[in-house]
Amino acid sequence: MKEAIRFTIIALLVFAILISIILWPLPGFIVLAVLLGLIGLYDLIQKKHTILRNYPLIGHMRFLLEMIGPELHQYFVESDTDGKPIDRNHRSYIYERAKEQSQTHPFGTELNVYDDNYEWMQHSIYPARKMETPPRVVIGGKDCKQPYSASLFNISAMSYGALSKNAIQALNLGAKAGNFFHDTGEGGISEYHLQGGDLVWEIGTGYFGCRTADGHFDAEKFKEKANWEQVKMVEIKISQGAKPGHGGVLPAAKNNEEIAEIRGVKPHTDVLSPPGHSTFNDAGGLLHFVEQLRKLSNGKPVGFKLAIGSKQEFVEICERMVQTGIKPDFITVDGAEGGTGAAPIDFSNYVGMPWEDALIFVVDTLNRYNLKKDIKVITATKIFTAFDIFKALCIGADVCNSARGMMLALGCIQALKCNTNECPTGVATNNPKFVRGLVVSEKWKRVRNYHKNIVEDFLELLAASGCNSLEEMNRGLIFKKVNKQWLSYAEKYNTIQN
Repeated sequence: MKEAIRFTIIALLVFAILISIILWPLPGFIVLAVLLGLIGLYDLIQKKHTILRNYPLIGHMRFLLEMIGPELHQYFVESDTDGKPIDRNHRSYIYERAKEQSQTHPFGTELNVYDDNYEWMQHSIYPARKMETPPRVVIGGKDCKQPYSASLFNISAMSYGALSKNAIQALNLGAKAGNFFHDTGEGGISEYHLQGGDLVWEIGTGYFGCRTADGHFDAEKFKEKANWEQVKMVEIKISQGAKPGHGGVLPAAKNNEEIAEIRGVKPHTDVLSPPGHSTFNDAGGLLHFVEQLRKLSNGKPVGFKLAIGSKQEFVEICERMVQTGIKPDFITVDGAEGGTGAAPIDFSNYVGMPWEDALIFVVDTLNRYNLKKDIKVITATKIFTAFDIFKALCIGADVCNSARGMMLALGCIQALKCNTNECPTGVATNNPKFVRGLVVSEKWKRVRNYHKNIVEDFLELLAASGCNSLEEMNRGLIFKKVNKQWLSYAEKYNTIQN
């Protein structure tokens, strides 16, 4: 509303001056030039809107499109990573909760309820009482000496380098204010991560932040950082949904001297993480690495993240857990739909199991081997809304993370410039010209707000379902059309439970 009022005032002033130009050409041109200059100066120094800071004057076109109508704004501005229009409901949902604007909509659902992809949750005519305090999930098994109490919703893995320093600072400050964790991504821990928010340190195949000169794991460097107070958990990244079977990619354009020093690589070169880990090459090796990192971190929770490819390989990991007694404290399940700033197109489109099937497979396999009771499952693929969280927890996840949702809360407009270092909103770039537009003191509040409001939305859904606790959630509460019939997820999948 404020943007609309401001734009209307500006438009009326410009219109009045244009009339004056017609009547008194020279004075009118002078007044117009002064007015536009003042507007441009204001755009440069204001801190609320990144687009206006980076694109003074012309940035107002974005708000004009929003005023004319969301469909037109979507057509010109918004697109998903596959080039198709992004779901406006998701973007509006995130923006409204991040900016704490109106969170209701007129005229009912905008979704096609007869679409085969439509999903819905079962509600009760006897709803439960809404929880006053959001529940938290304790992560840490029998060998963990420092268990961590996690929020249901957190920041998924995004590295400094992939994101700007301002974006990382805003995310971490938001996590601190909202009491949820911030996954570092595989790029190591920078000073911008150390704003007071809880960290999950992700260790990828490049071992950034704990690597030897030749790129192998350095136990002493790991031990030093893993025992920092801000580091609450450690996550071994085996693979990610956007490019499973392929290492991470940081383009040379984004690899400046500071980032190269943090990662222990040469600046201004493409940084390509190996496809696999050099410290292990089988299930037993992975579990012994988990055990090693837990000891080096003095008993902090250690887990691993993966996208499912070969089901048999995950089964072998579970079998080795039973044989050795070594168990991770958590497993993060990614899906083929995962997002990233830079990935080979074939890996993005054709490699890896989709999120829903992967999560169900992991949860059911853990239950089959009687392991789920000891291991928390985190999931992180296109979690945008409270319903996404509700569905994931009904399927069997314990905790949810979001990357794209948090980026949108920061102001990302999905300009698809992540891999070029030219992100116009300063989120996914290291170019100072664009980074300045993202004002940390303003954007961290939006991250906090988004988290707070989506958790509140989830608690309302939980109450509407009739559930009084997380333990009562189950697959029978989620429905999807299969062969023109509505089936619950309990009916759709052969549920295996302890």
